[in-house]
Amino acid sequence: MDFGFTRGDTIVVTGAGSGIGKAIALMAARAGLRVSAWDLAEAAILATVAEIQADGGDAVAAVADIGDPAAVARALSEAGPVRYLVNNAGPASSRELDFNDALAATVGTVQAVTDAWLRTGPAEGSAVVNIASVAGNYVGTDSAWYSAGKAAIAGYTRHLATRRAPAIRANAIAPGFIATPRMTGFAASELGQSLVERNPMRRAGHADDVAGAVLFLLSPLAAYINGVLLPVDGGWVVTQ
Repeated sequence: MDFGFTRGDTIVVTGAGSGIGKAIALMAARAGLRVSAWDLAEAAILATVAEIQADGGDAVAAVADIGDPAAVARALSEAGPVRYLVNNAGPASSRELDFNDALAATVGTVQAVTDAWLRTGPAEGSAVVNIASVAGNYVGTDSAWYSAGKAAIAGYTRHLATRRAPAIRANAIAPGFIATPRMTGFAASELGQSLVERNPMRRAGHADDVAGAVLFLLSPLAAYINGVLLPVDGGWVVTQ
């Protein structure tokens, strides 16, 4: 895919060890970007980078806790000038977490990583995409913290779009039911199957479906798109 990126520009992808983050990192490398892949799981992130390099791409790994400002600063320093940022990492919706702690881990880390990146002075034409969800933005879920956190990510993205443009563009993606390792158990459940049956596309999404949308919103092709929350859900929310 030719998204119009300048070959060799650096993209940071958090949570790139598996699932949606890994798909974004792999597609970004195939699009000619240098990938700084971040994750807490060392084995997983090294595997992502090894896969990119085996395919001829350029990638470096950072084992980084995005909740640790020192770790974020160190990973950004090692990445060099970063033109594109994807805030993908965050706790799984199935976890039982304290509400306030969960908001800090969900939207607080997005704000912290983004602010640290902005302090490095990203070049003109830089962009950030934050991974939100249909949860909290279009539908409610059983998890109060997950709905609130994902809605907050969308709100923070709109803040960036209005207060940081034209220096950077900021957009968000709202994935629906995406078949990733995190969702394996849910996909096999009665509720998971019912979501597929009610989806106009008659399938769960793939991680690459999200990755393509993310790379488009980051790219020069989307140079006049700023502040959107784009559902990637096969049209599921419009059937509800």
